[in-house]
Amino acid sequence: MIYGIIGDIHSNGDALTAILDAMRQEHVDSVLCVGDIVGYAAEPGACIDLIRESACAVVAGNHDYAVVGKFPVNYFNSDAKSAVLWTAEQLSKGALDYLKNLPLTERLPNVTLVHGSLRRPEFFDYITTIAEAGLAFDQLDTPVCFYGHTHVPLGILVADGKISVNTGNEYDLSKAEKALINVGSVGQPRDWDVRASYALYDTEKKIVKINRIKYNIHSAAEKIYSAGLPKFNALRLTGR
Repeated sequence: MIYGIIGDIHSNGDALTAILDAMRQEHVDSVLCVGDIVGYAAEPGACIDLIRESACAVVAGNHDYAVVGKFPVNYFNSDAKSAVLWTAEQLSKGALDYLKNLPLTERLPNVTLVHGSLRRPEFFDYITTIAEAGLAFDQLDTPVCFYGHTHVPLGILVADGKISVNTGNEYDLSKAEKALINVGSVGQPRDWDVRASYALYDTEKKIVKINRIKYNIHSAAEKIYSAGLPKFNALRLTGR
């Protein structure tokens, strides 16, 4: 089985389309999404439609829940808050209901999905330290959990009782007891690589690879400007 795992799309239809096209060429068997379909950029409805068509398992991100009133908008900075309020006005009832009914976690055979941390997933905590990773591992009952939220790809593995951190683009899970894999961001990477990010997981080889795809950043940015969304949301696509 080859899983394609995506997250933090943030209404960037250009980036999402490029990644879904790439996954088809990789002959991905199943697409998984770790949330934040919407927010920041200008194509929330189109991105929801693409996810509904393409992904077999999806969990909610904090922006997804904020749009439907299930997470406080006051937790966001002004640019993110503006996009959340704008998005809520753009979406159809069907799209809003879809976001409202997304689960916080999803457990598949040997794989768990969450947006932030498995510890208190409803609070969308970040995993930025070994201590925070340890708390998430305590809640993990499958070999691997895929997550997002920070927009930075990362592998955190437990082997022989020790936690190690891997910032590369390939993770060998064959000797790991458990693993937390951040798949990076489709629509707004924050690791100084402006290309869209996604993960491929070969369940037989137990290898996870982080792939990066070029897409039309200019097109995505122009849509943000045209929609009247905060300019900073467009500038972030260029790594500024």
